[in-house]
Amino acid sequence: MSIELRHLRAAVAIAEAGSFTAAAKALHITQPALTRTVQQLETSLGVRLFDRTSRALALTEDGAGFVEKVRVILGDLDSAVALYTNRSLVLGFSWLLPDPWAQQVIDDVEKNSRATVVPRRYDDPIAALNNATVDAAVVRRDVPGDEFVQHPLFEEQRIAAVSTASPLATRESIDWAEFGTLPLVINTLSGTTSEDLWPNHDGPVVTCSNFDDWLELIAADRGVGTVPEVARRRVTHRNVQFIPLVGAPPAVVRFVYRRNRATPLLRVLRDAAIRHSPPPGSATVGQRD
Repeated sequence: MSIELRHLRAAVAIAEAGSFTAAAKALHITQPALTRTVQQLETSLGVRLFDRTSRALALTEDGAGFVEKVRVILGDLDSAVALYTNRSLVLGFSWLLPDPWAQQVIDDVEKNSRATVVPRRYDDPIAALNNATVDAAVVRRDVPGDEFVQHPLFEEQRIAAVSTASPLATRESIDWAEFGTLPLVINTLSGTTSEDLWPNHDGPVVTCSNFDDWLELIAADRGVGTVPEVARRRVTHRNVQFIPLVGAPPAVVRFVYRRNRATPLLRVLRDAAIRHSPPPGSATVGQRD
């Protein structure tokens, strides 16, 4: 007789439940059916897996070794099946998904694949990718490492963020070169800028690791910051003024995922992300509203 998957699951269920009665209930079969399944497995293997008495149940030495190996096999099998049958995807981001691009992508995937896309914010979406908390991430900076696949999607125009207490708050625009001479507030974890964008900058730099802290530091007039234009339309803070930047390099929106977790469903999401991106040289997503 060949050994089937039901035989392996039966052995593990009994070992974990500690009794045939509890294991049969967990497997939704009768106890006599479970007993026959284990007897068939033991006959095929030529060993006894369980010592059974009227009062106790225990794994034999052979049984303990067998169940330990089978647990690994079943875990790998379940993980492989989940990769192709799980009908939900988590899309990570650090702040403000671009609109209406994000809504178009999610709607496309959900209508055409019967899957659910769940947007979820993390201060560090790359860390969330690494620990498999998210399936893919939308980021606005380059992600180093061969383990990642990243697709540049489109560009977003940068704007300045200054405190309403700053003399700059009354300006209609600020030149990018001038901006780089000012005290800077930089979100080093999930922001879109670094001090390297101004090679000659030698002024004060205040750092933080999330958008909320960055916004409050700007409001407190600890320095100026720059952020994609989407913030002007969707962020309201009574002590922060958003002002156009002249000559600023754009921020690039990227779709990123781990190379070893590229499932068919993830590729559906990737393709939709690319398909709904504006072509190079066209207006950014925010400007198309």
